[in-house]
Order: sequence, then structure tokens, then C-alpha cells
Amino acid sequence: MGPDRFPQRAARVKPGAGGRTRPADRGGPRRPERGRWLAGESAAAGCDYGCVPTLTDLASRHTNLTSADLECLHALVSDWQLLADLSFADLILWAPVRDGGGWVALAQMRPTTGPTSFQDDVVGTMAEPGDGALLDTARDERRIWRESDPDWTTGVPVRAETIPVTREGRVIAVIERNTNLNSARTPSRLELTYLQGADDLARMVAEGTFPFGGEEATLVRSPRVGDGLLRLGRAGRVTYASPNALSAFRRLGLATDLMGAELGPVVAKLCATCAAPLDESLMLVAYGRVPRDAEIEGNGSIVQLRSIPLIVGGSRTGALILVRDVTELRRRERELMTKDATIREIHHRVKNNLQTVAALLRLQARRLRGPEARAALEDAVRRVGSIAIVHETLSHAPDEIVAFDEVADRVVMMASEVAGTEIQVAPKLTGTFGPLPAYVAMPLALVLTELLQNALQHGFAYPEPASGETKRSTGSVEVSAVRGPDRLTVVVVDDGVGLPDDFDPESSSSLGLQIVRTLVVGELGGKLEITPRPEGGTQALVDLPVQEDERPKDQEG
Repeated sequence: MGPDRFPQRAARVKPGAGGRTRPADRGGPRRPERGRWLAGESAAAGCDYGCVPTLTDLASRHTNLTSADLECLHALVSDWQLLADLSFADLILWAPVRDGGGWVALAQMRPTTGPTSFQDDVVGTMAEPGDGALLDTARDERRIWRESDPDWTTGVPVRAETIPVTREGRVIAVIERNTNLNSARTPSRLELTYLQGADDLARMVAEGTFPFGGEEATLVRSPRVGDGLLRLGRAGRVTYASPNALSAFRRLGLATDLMGAELGPVVAKLCATCAAPLDESLMLVAYGRVPRDAEIEGNGSIVQLRSIPLIVGGSRTGALILVRDVTELRRRERELMTKDATIREIHHRVKNNLQTVAALLRLQARRLRGPEARAALEDAVRRVGSIAIVHETLSHAPDEIVAFDEVADRVVMMASEVAGTEIQVAPKLTGTFGPLPAYVAMPLALVLTELLQNALQHGFAYPEPASGETKRSTGSVEVSAVRGPDRLTVVVVDDGVGLPDDFDPESSSSLGLQIVRTLVVGELGGKLEITPRPEGGTQALVDLPVQEDERPKDQEG
């Protein structure tokens, strides 16, 4: 279902529409010259990040607005698409430059319901002192200024109005509303309702009652004006229902007309067909008493409502109810949730099966008399156990991303518990692995298990000391992880006997090292180095590529 439509002609805005000049005898503000940024700077020069300046960047550099003022403006800008669409007009947010230096454009919004008056962006441009008469009047007289004549500079008639943005009795900014009159004609009932709602919202902005205090920022998925609109009177009765809004209620099972009906009882009746209990907040939204979102479910359909109470001149005059059919959206979300739950359940069952396999191997190892066969089965138990740990983590994760620091802790603990060496060794873990995708976490857990087992089993295999010598009783193994922008480096070091003189990791017949080399080099595309330490012992280095979006959030730049 497309947005509510009405006839309109395409705008014929000439290049440089943002630079038109309003004649001085009409009292309007001179438009910022096209491409002329503050102090001759480029757009990027106004921002620390080398991009087009944000509202906060411009305000902090060029105005005296406080942090509370900025919060108010951010709340306004997060929701002023509503005002632009109801007005069929472009909006520009101007703030006074400190020390009476004119006005700076902090933000801009184009309508989705009509033609734009500005083909170019004007954010970051300035109206010099004396050029912003319309803005000065709205600020000084604290009222909406509508008296200017249409501007024909670009060949397209554009009517400019200014709306003061009030906070706690002070005008902190001014909205310039520019309406393209190229398609002017007798307005339809839909357009008149839109314009009436826009006028009410503009007065609320001027009085400081919109945006609503304490309201959360509008969600991207909240209904838009074109999705469907209801206008409620003071008593909560529907005075106008757009075609899209009426269609949405028809899908819920409404058989009667909405015009003149009290929306609260209508919603309650539609919800009566649903097994779920009636939500009290839904009734507050249906009567237009609180600024909030709610959903109605009935007849196999789901409709989202957003209430905007209209409080003009200190009294409640009614409400706007934005309506959107979200049936397909919710169905897809439920499918994704079901799929996600299924994947987590699969990981849980795989973990259980692997633990069963490990238990069977452990039982079989106890029955064997040959030490080599028993050692081989015990190694297999550890390998299966490390993979089971990853599956257990994935069974609790909302996606296929593993918090590998938790996995590494458990792998180190498991390796120390089954070390079986006469020397007391307490492995130590330092650094941060961060989140890793499952296809990296699974082989990395096995690699870490093999390297730790190799260090504990072979790194401290000292020969029997000669008579009179003291046998070593303690040792250390340290695992360190360093997460970079696009690499993960893991180092396992021990202070044991070190490597044999003829050791070659490429030709080693050790099954554990063959597994590590295959996984690191072949599967993960990384680098493996096993070298002796000058101070004694062995160092195994694993260097892996990781993607930028897999880095920990606290390390992202």
C-alpha cells in the first residue's frame, strides 16, 4: 500500500535555488549563496571527522546554545519530517550566531509529500546580519511570521514563513518553512487536513510544547504521514480519516465508517477478537492523550498507531493519529526470531551430542591398558570439548558472533585441569580476543586447545635430575591476545625445556601441530610461527585476519 496521494506537478527549481535573493522591500532573509560555507570553509572543514558538519558541530562552533538547547533541537530534528510532510514544505533550522553575527543553518528537511524548494543542501551556510529580517522578526516578536509575498527569483513561486523554536520561554532557533507554490490549486480534503495539522504543530513549536518533553526519539519504523492519518477532535472522535488509514482499519475487521466514531471504543472492539488482554496504553493512544506508539492486532493483521496530541494555546484541541499496516513487517520479524531460536537450539543439541561423544571416549580411554592409545583418546576428548564450548556459547548468542574471551577462559581452565604434568603450572590469559564470527571461533578454539596442551604436555617434560640436583616444581604458560583494526594476534609462551635443535614445524609428525597448521594457514588464512625463546621455553604465534565490523566496540574508531 503506497502513501496517501494527491495530484501534484514536478518542481521546476533552477540550479542554485538555495542562493536566491529575496527583495529587500519584502523583508525576507537573503538566501545563503550556493556553496558559500561559513568563514569561507568547505563543508568538511566544519567537522572534526572530515565530513559534512553535524548540528552539534555547527552549534558548538558558531552559537551560544547550551547542551539543553541542543538536546531540544535534536529532539525537534528527529521528528520534524512530520511537520515537513504535513506542510508540503522544506524546513531549514536557523540558529543565531554568537555576538550578533547573523544566522547559521543547522539542519534541513525536504518533504516527501510535495516538491522541494531546494535542490542543494544549505546546512552550514550563513545569513549575514541584516539579511535575515524574517528570522529576526520571528525571534524578536516570538510569533509565526507569514506576511511575506511569494518569491519568484528562480522562476518558481516559493512562499517563506518562519516559526520560532521556543524552550523555557526563550527562542533558541527559528524554522524557515519554504513552500513550493508551483503546483498551487484548490486543495483537497486530505491536503486541508494536512495543512491544519501542520499549523497546529507549528504553533506548538512556537509555544514550546513540541517536541514533547521526555519523549524518546522517534523510531525509524514509526508511521509516516503518507502511511495513513486520522484527525481526532477534542472528545476523541474521528473528524477525518485518510484512505490509507481507513484501509488499515478495514484489514483489522472494521465494517463501519470511521468518520464521527469515537476511536477508543472502535479499537477496543477490534482488540476483543484477539486472545491477548487489552493494553491500557493502547487506549491512551487511541484517544490521542499521550505521545506514544502502540499496535492493534486483529483479523490476522497488525496496525501500528502513533499518537500526537495537539495542545494549542494551553488547551487540548485534539490529536493526530498516524496509522501504518505492519502486518508483513511483523510476520518477517517473527520468522527471523523463529529462525534464530532454531539455530540456537541446534547449537545446544550439537553441544549435548559432543559432550556425549567426549564422555564415551573418556570411558573407552579408562578401559585401555596401552598408554599411547589412552593418551590419543584423551587428546580427542579435549578437542571435542573445545568445540563443544563454542557451540554452547553460540546457543546463548543472538547471532553467529562469539564472545571469544569467555571461550578462551574456559579452554585455558580445561587445559590446566587435565594437564597431567608433575610440575605445577597455572596458565595465564591476558589481552582481549573480542567478538569473533562462528567460522573463526570454532577453529581458533581448537588451535588454542592444541597449543596449550602441547605447552603443558611437552614444554615441561624434564628428564630426571642428576643426584644432588633439585627437581623443578613450578612453571608458567601465558596466552596473550592483541586485537588490532584488521588482525588478531595470539601468542602462547612457556618457560619450559624449549624446542629440540632439529625441530621443524612444517615437517613435524605431531598430530596436534598438523591440526594447528591446517586450521591456521589453510582454513583461517593466517600465519603460524613456533620459535624458541632466548630466555628459555617456546613461543607459538598465531596471526589471523579479522574484519573491521568484528572488532570490539570499545576499540572502534
